[in-house]
Amino acid sequence: QVQLVESGGGLVQSGGSLRLSCAASGHTFSSYTMAWFRRAPGKGREFVAAISRSGSRSYADAVKGRFTISRDNAKNTVYLQMNSLKPEDTAVYYCAANRAIVVSTTTSMYYYWGQGTQVTVSS
Repeated sequence: QVQLVESGGGLVQSGGSLRLSCAASGHTFSSYTMAWFRRAPGKGREFVAAISRSGSRSYADAVKGRFTISRDNAKNTVYLQMNSLKPEDTAVYYCAANRAIVVSTTTSMYYYWGQGTQVTVSS
């Protein structure tokens, strides 16, 4: 069982930056693929970024070049550095985990989820 706790959300102006963190419980963090998803108002949950246990990264086209996912296995933490934020990035951001080797962009492939952290970007 893995518990995930997100932090770092908040209100930022368009063009600004935020760094989200997701702290995971347990002693096997390094064996998990970690991902970030988001849910904007009135929309479904969508893939943002993921990092495999080997360090391979995948990004949604909407955030490529602006967001960076990273992990620190010693701290059991995954990060999402978000730069050049836009109002359309406003959403609740969720951390997710699975033990798959290959990164997936599908919500149903992840069985551990955090509670989410709100990111609001003002224009």
